[in-house]
Amino acid sequence: MTILFSADGFPTHSWTAAIARHLPGRGLAVEGRDAYDPATVDYALVWKQPHGLFRPLTGLKAVFVLGAGVDKVMTDPHLPACPIARVVDPDLTMRMTGWVTMQVLAHQRGFRHHLALQAAHRWEQAEQPAASAVRVGVMGLGELGRDACAVLARLGFQVAGWSRTARALDGIATFSGPEGLGPFLARTDILVSLLPLTPDTRGLIDRRLIDGLARDGALGGPFLINAGRGGLQVEADILAALDDGRLAGATLDVFETEPLPPESPLWDHPKVTVTPHNAADSDAEAIIRLIARQIARFEAGDGLAHVVDPARGY
Repeated sequence: MTILFSADGFPTHSWTAAIARHLPGRGLAVEGRDAYDPATVDYALVWKQPHGLFRPLTGLKAVFVLGAGVDKVMTDPHLPACPIARVVDPDLTMRMTGWVTMQVLAHQRGFRHHLALQAAHRWEQAEQPAASAVRVGVMGLGELGRDACAVLARLGFQVAGWSRTARALDGIATFSGPEGLGPFLARTDILVSLLPLTPDTRGLIDRRLIDGLARDGALGGPFLINAGRGGLQVEADILAALDDGRLAGATLDVFETEPLPPESPLWDHPKVTVTPHNAADSDAEAIIRLIARQIARFEAGDGLAHVVDPARGY
C-alpha cells in the first residue's frame, strides 16, 4: 500500500509531514524523489502532475487533486479509470472568498489610486461610490463562486452570477449558457472569474467578452478579476483593453504561462494588480485531513465526495 505524492510547486516537507500524521502506517513516495513500485500505489495525491504519471499505476483506487482546479488531471491522455476527487474544503473556500472580496473592495474604493497619491505625497479625497451602486458579476457558480456571491451581497453589492448550466441562488440574480452571457456582462461593473478550465471556457475572457461589459457604471469603466485559470484569458486582448480604456483595471491571479515571465507587460502595467496564483493557497493540514477522512469512508465501503464528472471535466 503506497500513497504517491506529485505536486509541482508545493513545499514537499509540509505536505509529506501532514500525510504522515493523518495517514500513518502507509507507504509514501514522492514523485521524482523516491523509488517506488507503481503496482503498489493505491492513492495518488496530485497537483499539476506530469502527464503519463497514472499509466503504470495499475492498482490505483482513487486520485485526489490537491487544489481547486482539475484541468491538468482531466487532460491527461492516460486518465485512470478510478474516481478522481476534487478538494472542497471550507478553508480553501474561505481563502478564495477573502481574496475576491479584497479585490472587489480595492476596485470599488480606488485602492490603486490611493497608492499613487501616497507615492506622490498628495492628500486628496477620491470619489468612492457606495457598494450598492456597484454591480459585481461572478462567472462560475460552484462552491467557490456561490460563497463569493453570498459574501459580496452581504456587503451591499448588486451581485449576479453566470454559469454554463442554470443555477439558482437565494437573493442572487443568475444567468446561464451562451444566451445568458450577454445580458450578464451588460449589467456588470466588476467581473469576477472563478470558472474551471474546460474546452468550452478556454480563451473565454477575450476582446469580445470585454466589449460586452457595462460602460454606464458608477466606477467609470469595467474591471476584471480572474482567479479561475490562466487559460481562460487572452492576455493580449486584456492588455489592449486596458490601454484603450475599455477596461478600467484588472486583478489577475492566474496567467497563460506560469510563473508569469519577467518580460510580461502585465508586471508593470499601471492598471494591473498581479498575485502569484495564491488566491486560495492550499493548506496542507486542512486538505490532508480531509483526504484522510475521504479514504477512511472509501475503505469502509462508502463513496467518495466531490468526484469529477469526466463528461463535464469538473
